[in-house]
Amino acid sequence: MSEARLTDTAASSPQGRPTGRKTDKRGFIARIILFVRQTIAELKKVVTPTRRELVNYTLVVIAFVAIMMLLVTLLDLVFGQAAFFVFGDGIPEQ
Repeated sequence: MSEARLTDTAASSPQGRPTGRKTDKRGFIARIILFVRQTIAELKKVVTPTRRELVNYTLVVIAFVAIMMLLVTLLDLVFGQAAFFVFGDGIPEQ
């Protein structure tokens, strides 16, 4: 009796989980319209962070990137020194 509206997604559908069967007989244009409607509905759910949250997120990302750069630099130096130790410096002995 309950019929899913055109804009319902599987997660919010009253029927529950999709069965996996191809019962959707919509045409190409109708599927594009459905996609656009669902995209707009999802974009309406987006919450814009406050200025304080945005600054906090930015600082966290910058700190994480700086730490990862330091880690990669240190590992590069260690592996470079290990390669010189194992293989030499490329200068033939005289």
